[in-house]
Amino acid sequence: MKNANSMSRRQFLRVTSTAAVATMAVPYFIPGRALGADGGTAASERIAVGCIGVGPQGTGDMSNFLGQNDCRVVAVCDVKKNVLEEVKNLVNKHYNNQDCKPYGDFRELVARKDIDACLIATCDHWHVLTALAAVRSGKDVYVEKPLGISVVEDQVLRTEVNRNGRIFQFGTQQRSSWQFRHACELVRNKTIGDLKSIRAWCVGSSAGGSPKPVPVPEWLDYDFWLGQAPMVPYTEDRCSNKYWWFISDYALGYIAGWGIHPLDIALWGGQEKMECPVEVEGKATFPTEGVCDTALTWEVKMKYQSGLEIDYRALPSIPDEWKTRYRKPNDHGTAFEGSDGWVHVDRVGINTFPENLAKHEFGPNDVRLIKSDNHVRNFLDSIKSRAKSICPIEDSVQGDILCHISDIATRLGQKLTWDTKAERFVNNATANRMLSRSMRAPWKLS
Repeated sequence: MKNANSMSRRQFLRVTSTAAVATMAVPYFIPGRALGADGGTAASERIAVGCIGVGPQGTGDMSNFLGQNDCRVVAVCDVKKNVLEEVKNLVNKHYNNQDCKPYGDFRELVARKDIDACLIATCDHWHVLTALAAVRSGKDVYVEKPLGISVVEDQVLRTEVNRNGRIFQFGTQQRSSWQFRHACELVRNKTIGDLKSIRAWCVGSSAGGSPKPVPVPEWLDYDFWLGQAPMVPYTEDRCSNKYWWFISDYALGYIAGWGIHPLDIALWGGQEKMECPVEVEGKATFPTEGVCDTALTWEVKMKYQSGLEIDYRALPSIPDEWKTRYRKPNDHGTAFEGSDGWVHVDRVGINTFPENLAKHEFGPNDVRLIKSDNHVRNFLDSIKSRAKSICPIEDSVQGDILCHISDIATRLGQKLTWDTKAERFVNNATANRMLSRSMRAPWKLS
């Protein structure tokens, strides 16, 4: 009989595709060094990763995976042939071999039994569909932000991640930076007193794009790129990062694409007061010509039954008072206002009032958040331990919903009430219809 202690990492990961094993308190994992690998990780113990969507963002994320010794990028997928070939060669050059296999269809990649996890960094309208295929094939997933282009997409993915016992990491990498964790711990431990309000801001969306049809480039599988989105004539640069982020068929614009970052930190720090119904209303400016049609700037107010208020805006519409109060804030940020002080944080650093709060040391009985200094590293460690990542699917959906209800409120121009438990608007059929989207055949969530 084979000794149970000889179970390899890959065998273990296959077993954990059932929910029961996925919740084991002490999963079995053998480090490569314990197997005698010369200071490294044995090949049988490496986490095999497939990357779906390898444009600029996906390649940037992939480079972090390439830098981890206990994983190996074994496959890449993209509908742009020129990008696919370039990134395949980049991976092979890194490993000094020819083992990385390219795919034009993500379904072929996720069908591979030897792949343990997928990085998903496609255009936004493909995030959930590719993630669903991956988790249903037993893969753990790292999904770039924002999550879905509808609330229903988010909800279905959450169900499937949990049903299949998969590890999920959201691309809100600010959670893996010291200053954001410290700011949220200050808030959660009430060092600024009772939390009264949160201010969040980011850059706005772009306009433009010629609506004139042009030939589809030979290197682009345009029908596949469109996927669930309506079939429309190809226009210049429609599928480039210059425009697709700001076309509502494929994304919500920066109200979600950039805004998820400061709103995620708002959620991380203020979640205790955000688990109740909330009134949301807002206004926005929208493009009047070109192919881009998402909100350029916005001002959104959220009022929770707990008393917490959130003021969410896009540049340049942040008040001068904010600029003065938070000492020349960056083009993004989250500020928590309490009864006894405030905390402002962005990628540059952290500001507090009183100023000495920034150096506050926590005690053994204080609330502490998951510590991570590298978002990909946290994901890989979670794959091994089967513990939730620093941004699990539950938080990811709630953060994404903040973006969706903000967008819907600005488009309708109405005050809405969101039921956070039922995840529906109260007594507003029009708003609730905007929680889902139709999909072009043959694509579907089921």
